[in-house]
Amino acid sequence: MKVAGAFARYLFIICLPLMLLTGVIAAAVNSTWLYTSGFEKYSVEQSLADNGVNVTDADLAGIARSFIHYFNSNEEYVSLNIQPDIFNTEEIVHFHDVKSLFRFDYTVFLGTFAYCLIFTLIVFFRRKDTYRRILAGVTIKGSIVTLVMIFLVGIGTLVNFNQLFYDFHLLVFRNSFWSVEGNMLLLFPDGFWYDAAVYCVVAIGMLAVILGGLAWFYLNYRRKSGKTMIPPG
Repeated sequence: MKVAGAFARYLFIICLPLMLLTGVIAAAVNSTWLYTSGFEKYSVEQSLADNGVNVTDADLAGIARSFIHYFNSNEEYVSLNIQPDIFNTEEIVHFHDVKSLFRFDYTVFLGTFAYCLIFTLIVFFRRKDTYRRILAGVTIKGSIVTLVMIFLVGIGTLVNFNQLFYDFHLLVFRNSFWSVEGNMLLLFPDGFWYDAAVYCVVAIGMLAVILGGLAWFYLNYRRKSGKTMIPPG
């Protein structure tokens, strides 16, 4: 039982950072504001016009909604419902690959969320203060692991985002369609992805601080209440 309990706690510490990471990415994928604000900031409308594709702000908002719909649908290939079709075959295949990556992200999020939720519910159903202190302890440790993880990613993003982004594509994609010259790179320039990465890092950090802070306050409250403390975790 002690081995099983230790395994369950360490698994929670691993799952918490993964849950926060994949959850924030899933939220970003489904954020219309993230798309449209990036389109506006990087003058995508003008960039496309310079390349012979005339779109309006309304068209760009529709493109954002179309991508969100596509990433959450069973459709194999993306369709933006605008004429003419602005993507070539290689770009369409790449978006299919991106969709597979995002669906994997959803799967990891649901799995880690389910485990963290079940672990938390079991602790609360035990109705023993010892188990709740253990929950608080592993939450703090998981939050620390999360902060260390995003610190390293943040440093890499600030120092050399382009190289990090390039290596990421080499690692996760089996073909080179992500580098084809076309409207895809005009619609989603490097700055768009840099901003998205920064938003995700900040959001994950804030969530980790909130969860870890709440757990720390709970342990501190129990200590000040005069009850005997058992080392958490």
